[in-house]
Amino acid sequence: MPLTQPLRLKGAPGSPYTRKMLAYMRYRHISYELLIGDHSIRKMGLPTPKVDLLPTFYLPNEQGEVEAVVDSTPLIRRFEQAFTGRETLPTDPVLGFINYLVEDYADEWLTKSMFHYRWYYDADIRKAGDILPLWRGLQMDDEQHRNAAEFVAKRQISRLYVVGSNDLTAPVIEASYLRFLDIMNRLVMRQPYVFGDRPASADFGIYAQLTQLAKFDPTPMTICLEQAPRVFAWTDVVDDLSGQACEQDGWISRGAVKEMLGDLLAEIGRVYVPALLANARALQAGEPQMETTIDGKPWQQPAFPYQGRCLQWIKEEYQKLNDDEQHQVNDILAGTGCELLLLPS
Repeated sequence: MPLTQPLRLKGAPGSPYTRKMLAYMRYRHISYELLIGDHSIRKMGLPTPKVDLLPTFYLPNEQGEVEAVVDSTPLIRRFEQAFTGRETLPTDPVLGFINYLVEDYADEWLTKSMFHYRWYYDADIRKAGDILPLWRGLQMDDEQHRNAAEFVAKRQISRLYVVGSNDLTAPVIEASYLRFLDIMNRLVMRQPYVFGDRPASADFGIYAQLTQLAKFDPTPMTICLEQAPRVFAWTDVVDDLSGQACEQDGWISRGAVKEMLGDLLAEIGRVYVPALLANARALQAGEPQMETTIDGKPWQQPAFPYQGRCLQWIKEEYQKLNDDEQHQVNDILAGTGCELLLLPS
């Protein structure tokens, strides 16, 4: 079924994936209606997703019935096909694969930093606990607010282990965030976006996590301001690119990827790739926990079926390339650690 505008979605300001999709749609000139909280959803009789995640889009299925759809990466691919102009997926298949990999890193690894900082340090816990409930209910009284803040904080802290944030892994997560900020700070000194002069879906994935890390949560925000002020400013810029001209030839060349994105790809290979591979081994063995070494330090967290699918989807994207394109991807990734993703399972 064709999609009609405005697109309707449920989201929240503190949801990085909501922010990812809103900024993406603003750049694409796709009109939308954002619903915050459940009251409007119930009033409109909108369907419930199988997994309650934000954002949730309400889109027609093949029968024309409205269904609840989640997961930003396939949603962007659906919207790229449905709406023309100002596309964010590079037309060069080699760049397209690298873009997919960077976007996945942002969605699945950088979010560990976001959850970690938000629910690990007292100042961040207090701010998130206070503000997150108010986004859904500004009219709650003070007692309701205190109860809601306590409930949200306890629930989220109890779930930190799911994303891999714990005392054992904290040094790995925090060191990775510092390196990422340095890499991005140097990148935006050279070019406005990850893949050159026009934004790709990977930019919106990175931006999404930075809306919280650099712009909301006190501890990582302070770090960003002190160590990578350009990244702080870049996040503001990417928030609304509706007036940004779309440079038709704005993508970097294949030959420039290794030089311009080598540090970022090496960081992905340093931390995200070993996590993906260890998770896949645990899932294949039926183990409830994954244990590995990341960046020379021990890592332990529950095995995560969704990230098992993430690895499979990366491999599927690679298999879509022809032999020459695969060879060029192999050359770009060689020595970064990311090449291990492409080995047979």
